[in-house]
Amino acid sequence: MDLEEIREKRLQALLQKQQEQSEIQQQVDQLETAVKQVLTPEALQRYGTLKLAHPEKAMTVLAALTQLVNAGQVREKITDTQFKEILRQLEPKKKEFTIKRI
Repeated sequence: MDLEEIREKRLQALLQKQQEQSEIQQQVDQLETAVKQVLTPEALQRYGTLKLAHPEKAMTVLAALTQLVNAGQVREKITDTQFKEILRQLEPKKKEFTIKRI
């Protein structure tokens, strides 16, 4: 392989990766659009804050809300209180440790 072939392969790999990321972003945008319609302004603001501070958690919440919407379990707009409860339910359970002194 000469240098030109290596550059061409690397360029193709980068272009493919960029295209995949673009497709994923489009899918996320579509999901967000659907979910934003069922959130109250306060809950939407909390989602935006969560998205800025913890993008991974925001994606988890987005997936959970999408499942709720697709399953038809959302009959009215989700309030901020309900959104907080969904966040609590998605938090992993923490183990409690007690230290006993003898």
